[in-house]
Parts: sequence; C-alpha cells; structure tokens
Amino acid sequence: MPKYVIAYLGGKQLPNPETRAAQMAKWKAWVDGLGHRMVNPGMPLGQGKLVSSDGVSERGPNHLTGFSIVLADTMDAALEIAQRCPFLEIGTIEIAEAMDMR
Repeated sequence: MPKYVIAYLGGKQLPNPETRAAQMAKWKAWVDGLGHRMVNPGMPLGQGKLVSSDGVSERGPNHLTGFSIVLADTMDAALEIAQRCPFLEIGTIEIAEAMDMR
C-alpha cells in the first residue's frame, strides 16, 4: 500500500494553553482513529530557513510546520484522511505520495 506524506503548513497560534491542549487532543484522537494506516505521526517542526542556490532566506508565512506519514490505497483515499484532520482548523495541509527510491 502506498505511503503518503501529510505536510502541515502554517498554522495560527492558539491563544492559551487550554485551547492548545484541546486542539492537540483532537489531533491525537484523529491519529488514533487511523489505526494501522498511521505509519508515523511525525512531529512539529520549529523555525527553519529556506535554502536555494541563491543562498539562505527566511521562510514565508505558509511554511512547513510538521508532517505525518499514512498508508492509503490511492491519492483520493489519502485526501479523505487529510480532510478529517483537525489541523485544518488552524492551518493547511499538502499531500504527496512518498516514492520508493529502490
């Protein structure tokens, strides 16, 4: 079964610890609900830099803030999984198939 990377982009800051905890609880319930289809829940990512042949620069507002890896039969199935993710309440998601390099 193909693997898909769910890339979390941007995300507004939540106003207080209680709201952040509630959002995290929703995300954890979503992860748990995926069962064996969740290959790697990933992790949040801190500040980073954008590197190109022109040098190093700051990232834009819609930068990569985390990732997960899921199993899905098709891109459409991966999109259905992503569309139920509570991260969409605070940011956007990009989906890409993880290609086997062997």
